[in-house]
Amino acid sequence: MKKHILSSLLLCLFVVGFSLTTKAQAHAKKKADEQTEAWRYEVEVAGTGVQGTYLVKVWSYSKRPAVAIEQAKKNAVHAIIFKGFPGKTGIAGKPPLTTNVNIEEEKKEFFTDFFSEGGKYMKFVSLTTDGAVAAEDRLRVGKEYKIGVLVSVNVALLRKDLEDAGILKSLNAGF
Repeated sequence: MKKHILSSLLLCLFVVGFSLTTKAQAHAKKKADEQTEAWRYEVEVAGTGVQGTYLVKVWSYSKRPAVAIEQAKKNAVHAIIFKGFPGKTGIAGKPPLTTNVNIEEEKKEFFTDFFSEGGKYMKFVSLTTDGAVAAEDRLRVGKEYKIGVLVSVNVALLRKDLEDAGILKSLNAGF
């Protein structure tokens, strides 16, 4: 009888612990999405990628380094579409893909889906360091981390996809 009560108690504790862990993970994901929607990042050219790609270093902010690393992918694509990035000695910067400063708001539904967790933006990015972050790219700023991640973005495919969706005008338009 005692053995049965003990096993029932352990099972109950396991279920409660599992549900709390799941709830905590969902909360962390929600926080990460909220942080992404604020689009707090810095981007700089990191080198020259293969033709049709940009290699950038994205500095993302979060209380959890793993979240900042994952958000760097979204931030890199966001920067290339809406902000562009400055150059540095020997490497040219790039303007944003769109010159319409209102496009993000005008096409809000498209971009909400595009940048959702596991969204279409994932087709165009890869972490060049496989998620490993050098010690000098992991900075503590107040109560959060500023994490620098090298990201390669396939701009040629990204541009084509945005043109096909009617977000950007084709480079061939008007010829």
